[in-house]
Amino acid sequence: MSNIVKINNLTKIIKGNIILDNIDLEIKEGLIYGIIGRNGSGKSMLFKSICGLISPTEGSIEVFDNIISKGKFPKNFGVLLDSPGFIPEYSAFKNLKLLASINNKVTDEQIIEIIIKLGLDPYNEKPVKKFSLGMKQRLGIAQSIMESPKLLVLDEPMNGLDEQGVHDIRDLILDLKQQGVTIILSSHNSEDINVLCDLVYKIDNGKLVKFKNEKEKTKSLG
Repeated sequence: MSNIVKINNLTKIIKGNIILDNIDLEIKEGLIYGIIGRNGSGKSMLFKSICGLISPTEGSIEVFDNIISKGKFPKNFGVLLDSPGFIPEYSAFKNLKLLASINNKVTDEQIIEIIIKLGLDPYNEKPVKKFSLGMKQRLGIAQSIMESPKLLVLDEPMNGLDEQGVHDIRDLILDLKQQGVTIILSSHNSEDINVLCDLVYKIDNGKLVKFKNEKEKTKSLG
């Protein structure tokens, strides 16, 4: 398996505070990586670095063999960070169509298909501002995968979902892995991590360390 992401000596310092502390990480193709840690540990900052939303203070990030920095975004990637942001007066379809117009990679029919896949109604004119938190989360996941990315970064993808929603998104993530998509995700739910992730890393005070989850423990016993 080839490396999709290579992170070398990544450090991020903001106002004298070390947010990311000399991180090294290699993400291999076709696997699901879990990043765990308490709030404020540096997870979101790591994800934003990989996505090109912030520049490292030191070190480097390569995605698909291209150096990433602030404003230089990876190609062939999808991302869900923080709370999904949409135009509140627009419907689900109109929001995704607007986003899709940036790259012109997907058709209206494909947008409709992905909205249905995420359990929403593409023909409903209901504005996003009237969506529940779970519906907004489903729409956020839809936008992250609608252009068939090879790399997918998901920060707390289960946030706001009910039990059925969690089950649906877990199935979706595992299906994407079967299609060869490389996935990096975070979750506060240990069951999400154990069910989904091939490899798990824990971040604490900006330092990243390998963490053995239940799936890896089972493999080692086998």
